[in-house]
Amino acid sequence: MPETMTDQLTSYLTDAHSIEEQALAQLRTAPDIAGGEQLASVFREHLIETEDHERTITWLLEGRNASASWFKDFVMKLGGKGFVLFARANPDTPGKLLSHALSYEGLEEASYIELATVAREAGETEVAEAAERIRAQEVAMRERLEDCFDEGVAESLKALGQVDLREQVTKYLADAHAIEEQAIQLLEGAAGRGDGSLSAAYASHLAETRAQAEAVEARLDALGRDPSTMKDALMRMGALNWGTFFELHPDTPGKLAAFAYAFEWLEIGGYEQLKRVATRAGDTQTVQLAERIIAEERAAAEKLRSLLPEAAKLSLAAQAS
Repeated sequence: MPETMTDQLTSYLTDAHSIEEQALAQLRTAPDIAGGEQLASVFREHLIETEDHERTITWLLEGRNASASWFKDFVMKLGGKGFVLFARANPDTPGKLLSHALSYEGLEEASYIELATVAREAGETEVAEAAERIRAQEVAMRERLEDCFDEGVAESLKALGQVDLREQVTKYLADAHAIEEQAIQLLEGAAGRGDGSLSAAYASHLAETRAQAEAVEARLDALGRDPSTMKDALMRMGALNWGTFFELHPDTPGKLAAFAYAFEWLEIGGYEQLKRVATRAGDTQTVQLAERIIAEERAAAEKLRSLLPEAAKLSLAAQAS
């Protein structure tokens, strides 16, 4: 466990390096499976930026007589390749890829906010400035991805071939319900941690998320469908695994907050695509439901983003003790 502020900052830098390694593993394949040229171009552009990010973090580590963690890098690169396989295994690859990429940019943004916070606390201006520069590029990338929702839906539907759009709406609703089930599992654990404003934010969004899950289930029922029991069970299991992962780290508040922020962007991506498919299907009630939940998820994401510096400071305190 890190004992000094310098050690803690070095640990955050090795985390950042492993995150960039996972991003590189994804971005080197993503343009080939993106479907549309707009999304492919966005991925190619960000690959160049990400290679620069990795070099920057390596340079900062070398300046501290430190190096990247081969284990963290290996695990994250493996995860990046695993997601590419997952995306390819789904018939609507472009949409799944887009939602995940949006979420991953959220994870990177959160991680660099926390890195900059720790650097400022340690009085290391150079690291803080580098983190802010990279954070701004991650935000810009996320915004470029948001411009690709229309293309992502079009390419996903093209990949699916001749489909009943109303039936496709129910499949996206079932996906949304499974994601809400995972969110509930995560937020239940997070809300009970006693992390001040963070726990209050988790508790508030937990109530909202339960209402969202109920609304999605009600819409499925109105369309004559039920949530996918298997999808829900798998997503809840994933949430339990993530909860165990967070508790194994001394900097739990920071890692949990960064993941929760990224998860909000995964939900936003899913609902943005649901809204567009429902629009094509002429399902105005599902469109209205998606728009309402999107607004709630964006507000929750903004609240979590504002609390990320506090999460980083809580992590520093936990490690110091």
